[in-house]
Amino acid sequence: MPEHSSRVTASPEETEEIAGRLARRLEVGDVVTVSGELGTGKTTFVRGAARALGIEVPVTSPTFTVGHLYPGNPDVSHLDLFRFQGVSPAEWGDLEPYFVDAICFVEWPEAAADALPPVRAALRLSHVDREHRLIEIESDDPQLLAEVSDDADARV
Repeated sequence: MPEHSSRVTASPEETEEIAGRLARRLEVGDVVTVSGELGTGKTTFVRGAARALGIEVPVTSPTFTVGHLYPGNPDVSHLDLFRFQGVSPAEWGDLEPYFVDAICFVEWPEAAADALPPVRAALRLSHVDREHRLIEIESDDPQLLAEVSDDADARV
C-alpha cells in the first residue's frame, strides 16, 4: 500500500525546491503524476524538477501541444492531458515515445485512467489560501517520501 507525505509551500520557489528534492531520487523510466486544479502550481512543480535534473531551457505548460521532451541526461518529458477525455490506442501511440528513456511528468493523469505505465510518485496540489499550496505525495518508496518531506532520519 502506498505511503503518503504532504508539505505546504508559501511561494513558487518553495514548490520548485520540493520538486527538486523529489527529482534527485528519480531514475529513467520513472513516471510522476501531477494532479490539481488550475493554478495550483503543477507546471511550477515540473519546472523545479526539470531544473534539478539539469534542464536549462524554459519549461512551459504543454497544454496546447500535449507534450514537451527536454533532451538532457536524463531526458525529461512533460505531458499535459487536460484536453483528453480518455486515451485511445492511437493516442497512446502518440504519447508512448515520451516515456521511452526519460523521466516523465504527467499533468491531469486522470484522463489516461489505467493507460499510463506504473507510477513512481503521484502528487496532488491544492490551494490552501491565496499564497499557500498543499502538495500531497503518494509513493511506495519511503526514501523518496523522506527526501521530499526533508526527514533526514528516514533516509538511507
